[in-house]
Amino acid sequence: MRWTRPAPGGATGKAGRRPAGRTLSMAAGLRDLGLNAVTGLAALALLVPVAVGAALAPVTGSRVAPPARVLGLARRLAAFQRRWANRVLSREGGADGGVSPPAGPGTRRTLLWLAVHSVAGPAPLVATCAMLTALDYVFFRMRPMDTSTLNTFAMSMSIVAIAAVILLSVALFRTGQARLARLLLDPARAADTRIRELTASRAAVVDARAAELRRIERDLHDGAQAKLIAIRMHLALARSCGDPDERLQVIDEAREIAGQALTDLRDLVRGIHPPVLADRGLTGAIEASALLCPVPVALDFDLPGRPQPPVESAVYFAAAEALTNVTRHSGASRAWVRLRHTVGVLRLTVGDDGRGGARRDAGTGLRGIENRLSVFDGSLTLSSPLGGPTELIMEIPCALSSPKISHS
Repeated sequence: MRWTRPAPGGATGKAGRRPAGRTLSMAAGLRDLGLNAVTGLAALALLVPVAVGAALAPVTGSRVAPPARVLGLARRLAAFQRRWANRVLSREGGADGGVSPPAGPGTRRTLLWLAVHSVAGPAPLVATCAMLTALDYVFFRMRPMDTSTLNTFAMSMSIVAIAAVILLSVALFRTGQARLARLLLDPARAADTRIRELTASRAAVVDARAAELRRIERDLHDGAQAKLIAIRMHLALARSCGDPDERLQVIDEAREIAGQALTDLRDLVRGIHPPVLADRGLTGAIEASALLCPVPVALDFDLPGRPQPPVESAVYFAAAEALTNVTRHSGASRAWVRLRHTVGVLRLTVGDDGRGGARRDAGTGLRGIENRLSVFDGSLTLSSPLGGPTELIMEIPCALSSPKISHS
């Protein structure tokens, strides 16, 4: 019995090509299931030394890498499975067909495919055999033999229905295995996902930069620029003033305004890159922000080096914004800040014992923190049940570049 899906426009293709009709015979479907069962057992055999090495890692106290020969065989097996999946999906047509790019998956994706395929490879064949055994027992062994015409017809229809069900199951199993292989092994899928993430991150960065530029422009216009104009007017007034005492008074006022303008410019520079961050490092800068917070803040730092300056700046401003939110909205009696660097990830936790109920969509503060972190492929996790406590966990993958700065 064959399952046939004719191609549009006729049953045959152009000369020199295979027929346009797509057919799947029972034998071909079972052969593919058997092939996947064999490759699944091979994947299991390759996965065993990797699992043994991972299990021995805590005992040996070192990170055990998969053997190079095992990885080589795993990549060859994965490449074979990709070719099979591409062939199956291209015969069925649709957007999933075609040939994947020549680049293969990375080590992690290959090991993940080994773990999944060692189960998903043999499972459909086992399920099909179990189905055949169960149907054979129900229709042929449990029922007494009856050679009447009616019973023979019913038996024939049962056999046809069983064959159709099995063929449909085989086709679904086969397509499912091919799609699963493409999902796990096709780097183009991961690349598309990564491109979408980077596009969203870039849009967030552009919005954040535009907002920051508008803030700087507004602060310059309303602060330093207005004061500089006032100084110019005072100097012009002093120049035209005939009374020496009045001239000195106008000059003193201009001098005072110049000091205010200088203060505004210093505050603006601190908002771009605080001097304390350059002088005392990330831990010292966060400690200075905590001292300015009216809520008592417990500090717990374990940072054996310094991140790159852009990462330091982003984490510092994220911590400062989080402490500002604690002061304004939490109603807390105490707060805490923890800073760690483990396994290549810088993790900052800011928490408080306030009323809780914080939400990402409740204001711009958390969105601003998230936008800052997204520039460096970071993430923000919020835990804030009603009644508290509230914790913000900010993570950025980064390396430390210099020894820790002491700020005692």
